[in-house]
Amino acid sequence: MTSGLPFDDFRTLAGRLPQGDEAAERRVRSDFAAAGGQPGGLGRLEETAAWLACWSGRAPAVRRPLVAVFAGTHGVAAAGVSPRPAEETARAVELRGAGGAAINGVCLAHDLGLKVFDLALHLPTGDISQEAALDERGCAATMAFGMESVAGGTDLLVVGHLGVGSSTVTAALFAALFGGGGADWVGPGSGADGAMLARKAAVVDRALALHRGHLKDPLEILRRLGGREFAAIAGAVLAARTERIPVILDGDAAIAAAAVLQALQPGAIDHCLVAQQPVEPGGAAVVQRLGLMPLLDLRIAAGDATAGALAAGVAKAAAAVASTLAEAARGSGKS
Repeated sequence: MTSGLPFDDFRTLAGRLPQGDEAAERRVRSDFAAAGGQPGGLGRLEETAAWLACWSGRAPAVRRPLVAVFAGTHGVAAAGVSPRPAEETARAVELRGAGGAAINGVCLAHDLGLKVFDLALHLPTGDISQEAALDERGCAATMAFGMESVAGGTDLLVVGHLGVGSSTVTAALFAALFGGGGADWVGPGSGADGAMLARKAAVVDRALALHRGHLKDPLEILRRLGGREFAAIAGAVLAARTERIPVILDGDAAIAAAAVLQALQPGAIDHCLVAQQPVEPGGAAVVQRLGLMPLLDLRIAAGDATAGALAAGVAKAAAAVASTLAEAARGSGKS
């Protein structure tokens, strides 16, 4: 039997989330309409500008964007579910810290802040096929850490992850949240072949069987089948909503963390966009289930917020267009 006490604050917070500002959204759409041309002629630029206004509660502006990448290690990686060694997660963190990864170049090009969070990489989570990934207090503490990542005046948050073995964890979360078995949700991840895919599916099935008596509670699903980066992303997305910060999700791990919040409180991720059409079939299916329309389709498989940073560049452009059109509308006396 489990105590829900460590999660009580998150349950309470999820039940009191602010709603979007429909008036701010209407003003943006009015300015776009006043610019002339066919309705919706600027497509996703208008949609993105309206989204920024709705969830920030003001005229669209992206002046302090933050790309937050959460890195964790997974005990399940020892089960041979990835062609990459577990140590590669730490190397990936070091590369980004040194400025040598694709995400660094994208952030530089679009003037985006970048933070990479090392979530106790020296301490793998429990192997989900043999035990819970985290205990309740550890999961709650990691969610709280994720919430702190938005402190400091961020006005657009992009979340991504790093973690060898995370695609297996993601598949387990999807199966627990939406039904089915491992074979329904596992994908190639970092390049798994047929034999490794079968091994991943078997690991997911063992995890589901082990934890089957505890999978009705979304937060229990998160702590038993997830990992530190998943918990931190869930906390960051929840905190962003309370602070009226729009969020761009990058990668299946971020989508899985958001799906946990949606299961906890319907509408909890209405302030989120998905950076790109997911490469893995499981992620694509969940995005469709959640009604989250991807902004881009770049086939970037990393999930480390590279696509999210590119999407943030589009959001910055959408905000600039909205500002230009609003000024033009004021000048013509239509606003």
